Amino acid sequence: MKKTDLPEIAGGGLIARRSFLASGLLFATAAPALARTVDPGNATIVDGRPDWMTQPGGDGVAYGLPSPHEAHVVRHAIPYMDESVGFAPWHTPIAAQQGIITPNGLHFAVHHNGLPDIDPEVHELIIHGLVDRPLRFTMDELLRYPIVSSIRFLECAGNTAANALSFTPLNFSVDVISGQVSGAEWAGVRVADLLNESGVKPGGKWVIAEGADAGSLTRSLPLSKLMDDAIIALYQNGERLRPAQGYPVRLFVPGWEGNTNIKWLHRLELTDVPAFTRDESGLYSEPRSDGTIEHFTFPMGVKSVITHPSGLQTLPEKKGFYEISGLAWSGHGRIARVDISADEGKTWARADLDQTPMDKALVRFSLPWRWDGKPTTLLSRATDEIGNIQPTRKEWKSHYAAHAHNHYNAIQSWRIKKDGEVENVYG
Repeated sequence: MKKTDLPEIAGGGLIARRSFLASGLLFATAAPALARTVDPGNATIVDGRPDWMTQPGGDGVAYGLPSPHEAHVVRHAIPYMDESVGFAPWHTPIAAQQGIITPNGLHFAVHHNGLPDIDPEVHELIIHGLVDRPLRFTMDELLRYPIVSSIRFLECAGNTAANALSFTPLNFSVDVISGQVSGAEWAGVRVADLLNESGVKPGGKWVIAEGADAGSLTRSLPLSKLMDDAIIALYQNGERLRPAQGYPVRLFVPGWEGNTNIKWLHRLELTDVPAFTRDESGLYSEPRSDGTIEHFTFPMGVKSVITHPSGLQTLPEKKGFYEISGLAWSGHGRIARVDISADEGKTWARADLDQTPMDKALVRFSLPWRWDGKPTTLLSRATDEIGNIQPTRKEWKSHYAAHAHNHYNAIQSWRIKKDGEVENVYG
């Protein structure tokens, strides 16, 4: 079968994976094994073999580190935001990732008041307010409770704010535009177990969660959510939380905006009404186009983004076969499907999901693509299990004020130029 014989399932060169793999063509770019010539770089070649094949390697270290050849894979600071004292956002390099788990050292982080250095021997978690028995837990006492774990995404409410605020598309990478999202296995104690032990009084409907950072960041959360699937997180990807993720303990609220997942948690107060704190009344309330304000917009909307090819990348061949791939997620549950367009949204094809989608977790999608070398625009559109569909930018902007930027989940468009360069555009 010739490459040109592969049937398209949508315009722009999108191809069904089944027919692509059955063709036996794959990408057909690898050189014959015995004919390939490689620049040795800094390697010493002895009898045709590099030095790492002729002498023993070095010793390991107590805490494993990435290869020095991957030193370029690091988190990114936001280039369009002036860094102020104590506020330093770091973005996950999602373009360099595969799978759905973000290594702890690459997990995005946003700190409003710097990173506190908390002694776990001194730190405590207090539950009080409308409860029968106010309780105080040391970290050792928390570790005696049954530990549960699950793989979930975490996303900042302000992720992709650059696309929401800028009237013209900023030519940044996907890491900078949409890198405030990560996936991890979170483990800890069910909030419900601790609240049940404390005994919630009939009037208790809200929980005020407060962190032990210098600004005492505080959010009001409905009791019903905390009794459902929230945990007091102690571990991330199998190891104790790092300071940037709230060591020694944080609140983890699956699917909800990152700021509600209070880091360095030290207090849960049961109340009958929300507190309307500075954080939730100012930074995390959403101004709408009709002049009203949305309060407590907790769940993160259904969203997807193509990470390959994406902003500032360059396709190495000016035409030919490529794999379009990216990530999708929803704070309302599982991803049901992701559709891809390679002709500026005129036609769409259903992408392949690399694993069975999990509740409130990242899922990776992909689809083979035959690029004809002409300029085009790639888009992805996610749908979750309850029927929420990722909106266009125009649709999202019609609901919110011009300066709104939180919970922006509109379709991301990447323009492929004739020379193979990829840039951010608005569809």
